[in-house]
This record gives sequence, structure tokens and C-alpha cells, in this order.
Amino acid sequence: MANVILYCRVSTDEQADGCSLDMQERYLRAYCNNHHYIIIGEEQPYKEDYSAKHYDLRRPKLKQIYDYCRKHRHEVDKILFLRWDRFTRNLEFALTYKRKFYDELGIEINAIESPIDFKGAEWSMMLGMYCGVAHTEDEKISRRTRDGIHGTLLKGRCPNKAPRGYINKRTESGEPYVDIDETQAKTISQAFKEVAKGVETANCIRRRLYPSIPRETFFRMLHNIFYTGQIRVPAYNDEPEQIVKGLHNAIIDTETFNKVQDIISGKRKSEPKLSKAIDPDLFLRKYIVCPICGHSITGATSTGKGGKYKYYNCCHDGKHLRKPAGYVNDTFANWVGGLRPNQEVLDLYTEVLQDLRGEHKQDVQKEVDKLRKEVEHVEALRNGADDKFCEGTLSSDAHVRITERYERQIQDLQGRIELLQADTKQLKEKIDYSVNIIANLRNFMIDAPVKVKCKVLSSMFPQKIEFDGEKYRTHDYNKVLDLIFQETNKLRGYGEKESEKSEAVSHSVPRPRIELGTKL
Repeated sequence: MANVILYCRVSTDEQADGCSLDMQERYLRAYCNNHHYIIIGEEQPYKEDYSAKHYDLRRPKLKQIYDYCRKHRHEVDKILFLRWDRFTRNLEFALTYKRKFYDELGIEINAIESPIDFKGAEWSMMLGMYCGVAHTEDEKISRRTRDGIHGTLLKGRCPNKAPRGYINKRTESGEPYVDIDETQAKTISQAFKEVAKGVETANCIRRRLYPSIPRETFFRMLHNIFYTGQIRVPAYNDEPEQIVKGLHNAIIDTETFNKVQDIISGKRKSEPKLSKAIDPDLFLRKYIVCPICGHSITGATSTGKGGKYKYYNCCHDGKHLRKPAGYVNDTFANWVGGLRPNQEVLDLYTEVLQDLRGEHKQDVQKEVDKLRKEVEHVEALRNGADDKFCEGTLSSDAHVRITERYERQIQDLQGRIELLQADTKQLKEKIDYSVNIIANLRNFMIDAPVKVKCKVLSSMFPQKIEFDGEKYRTHDYNKVLDLIFQETNKLRGYGEKESEKSEAVSHSVPRPRIELGTKL
């Protein structure tokens, strides 16, 4: 009498759901009864429901049998299965486990149908024949499947599950086709259009529109030409890759799709270009309005004796205002530059910013430490994949795919670390630059580049500035000015008494005493 372990395995997922495993068990038990074998092991029998498409390396039950046999080395005589194609269709795998069980542990592995005599000289030929025939059958099925998929793609049909935004359907005659899923198509179209604008990053759009979708899945969707009503046919045999017209309807147009590809690949800058360059001599026309009619002030160039001259004038009625550009720019610089900061308040302002910089630096360091730990974790996972590959428990294709994914994660984390550290180094320079602007507003309005002037003015004055040809006044300004300058009401065109009265009412921020540098 011999002690045996029974092993059942399916070759397709359909067999796992059907009766194949039960049928194998019934035949194996009947064989053991006829030969008076004793069935042992932790399970009776061991059933492997991983199909052949999951590769031969993924065999948890077979590994469980191997561990059991090592612990009970002299208690197991045979491992039986129905046929050799149920054990494996890979000759290399069969030879590996023949060596592990038969050569190392002295345990015979064999099929009850077409058994092999491993004591004879022909066992290798018989094993190669059984496994080779099964492997050839797999190759034929695989080739027929690939040919069918390639032919389906060339016809413009979707051979698999339709991508997000579409749904698989069948006609009354049973013919498969793909239709638009209206519940998702609208959001997908919006995502493509938002990315094509180039105003917001693709990842920010993903978090806003598809927070539950992983980043890689969202970017694969943006790269999928299927949404334009076309199908990408991969290269096959000697045929190159090609794009064919699909039988499904498009969700987005080709022009939008191409814009998205340029943006996410870095070929086109995501920042929108200005429609027209700002004239350095007429930069104030974006900020000042006519006090009579409230219309915007525009600029123009006049040709006269001696050359060309630039003027600011009311766009509604030129009689309301017409002044030389040089005069308007100089008086504006004097008006803004007339505000001189209180040095004590400015020093306090700088100190507060430095404190915030210190807190920011601490927060940045915590984030950097956290990211470094993530890098170490991903590196450990990558090293583990290398170890599994060396041990032979991970296939070459899977090892390459997993390693590339971990390398991308490591590069992304290291890039974020470098960005955080660079931002910390530049923060002090930004603080010094901001304080210098506050202390020298007049010179800044005269000498700074026009784009920088416009940025500073936009931050200082949220609303338009009135100009009557001699004086300026504004109804609103950045509240930080109250903390650094005194008599900010003069920016509004109010008198000294009204300013003092408003100061007496306000209890929120004490006003430092300071004098205007220039009388207007």
C-alpha cells in the first residue's frame, strides 16, 4: 500500500466554474480504490483553480504540496493527477518539479492516464511528447485567437470590453457592437476639453472630475485614440502599426485629441499666450478709468512735427481726458511712490515672513522625510521583485513590467523631493525681493519690466483707478497696505481729517505714523 496525494487543476476559467475539478477528483479516487492507495495530505485532494493563462509559476496549491512533502518526507510515496496536460503544458516546468519531488525527495509524480516509468530510459522522451503536444495545442489556440483579434481590429470593431465612456451591446441577430454610454461620455468629453485648454494640469483635472480613477488609468484614457472614432491596430507579424476608422461613434474630435497629446507629452506649453503684447509706454490703460463717464482709458499714438507721440485718452469721449503718456506714467509713479513704509513695521513684516519661512521649512522637511521613506519602501519592493526573479518564481515579462513601474514611482518621488528643496532655497530670495519692492515703489514703477509692473499693480489694486488728468484715486486696495503704510486713504483721494476719523474708528490694526514722500 502506498500513501498518495491527489492534485487537480483546470486549464481554463470556464472549467474552474464547471465540473472539471469534481470530475478529476472522481477519477483519481476511483483509481486509488482500485490500487488500494491511501490518500493523505492536509486537503483531499488539492484543487488548483488557477488557469493556464495565469502562468505555471502561480501554483499556490502545488507549493503547498511541496512544503507538506518536505515536512513528511518519508510518509508520501506518490503525487497523482489525471493527465500530464492537467499538471502542466510546459516541459521546463515539468522537469523542474520532477527534480524537486522525484530526485530530491524520492516522491514519484505521475498521471493516472498515460503514466511514465521514470526508472526506464525513455521517460524524458515520453514527458517531452506529452507536454509538447499540449504546448503545441496551446500555441495553435493562441495564434488563432491573435489572428481573430487582429482581423477584428482591421474591420474597425472593438474585440474586447469597450473603454470607459462606451458600452458593449448586441444587435437582435446577436452581432456585437459598441455604443456610447451617455452617463460617462459627457464627463470624458469635458476632461479632454479642459486638458486641451492648457490652463490646468491633467492631474488636477483628474482630481476634480475623476477623483476615484488612478492617475495612470486617467492618462491611458487621454492617450486612447478610440475616443476619436478610430482604432489603433498594433503591429502584427510583418504588418506595421496602423490607425483605422472604427465602426463606433466618436466622443471627441481629432483636433482636441491632438492638442491633448501635445500638452501631456510636453510638445506644447500649457500656459496660454497673451493675445497682444503690452505697450511699455501705455501699460496703465488696463488699470485707470475716466472719472466723468467711468469708461476705460485707452492709448493711442499720434504723428506730429518731430516724430510720434503717445497719449492716454477716454475711449468713450476724447474730450473727457487726453494726456501725454509720459506725464501720466510719471505722475502715477509719484502717486504710488509717495507711500513710504514705516521702517519698524517693515522690519516686523520681514520678521513675520521669516518666521513663516521657518515654519514652512519645517513642514517641507517633514514632507521630504515622508517622501524619502516612500522611496525606501518602493526600492525594497523593487529589490523583492529582483529576488523573486532570481529564484525563478517571477517570469521575465512580469519582472520587467513590475521593475519599470517601481522605477517610475521612485523617479516621481525623487522629483517631488527636489522640487520641495528647491522651493525652500528660493523662498528667502523672494522675501527680500518683495521687501525691496515695498521700500522702492516709485523707482520700481519707472524701471521694472512692463509685465512685472502689471503683476504688482494687479496685486495692489483689485479695482480700477480713477484719473482726472491731475490726480488719482481708488475705491479699493490691498488691505496689506494698511499694515505697512500710513494715510492709505490718500490713495482714495480723501482728505487728512477724514483719514484721521476713520483711523479713530478702527481698532483692528494700529496705524504707524509716516509721511508721504511726494506731495500730489
